[in-house]
Amino acid sequence: MPAIVAPPARVDVIGQELALAWSDGGESFIPLEALRRACPCAACKGEPDVLGRGENPRVSYGPQSFELRGFKFVGGYAFQPTWNDGHESGLYPFALLRELAA
Repeated sequence: MPAIVAPPARVDVIGQELALAWSDGGESFIPLEALRRACPCAACKGEPDVLGRGENPRVSYGPQSFELRGFKFVGGYAFQPTWNDGHESGLYPFALLRELAA
């Protein structure tokens, strides 16, 4: 079972990075390009068929793909960014954000 991670206390964009201040006092910094390329949604990472087979889709990025337009929290478990190219289906569990920053 994945680790339960509390939501960040604060989230800001600083330059080309997502800065997260965690409620435990920790801080994380994730380059926006790395965050977008790690998008876990089915459109970006693919999804297996009923037999467990699947192919990763080809994703094209443009300059606006790495510009964060906004974000929201989903439930008490995930961060959902909206990118300037319109992509907004990725849900990043807080544990994944900590992993990406490591």
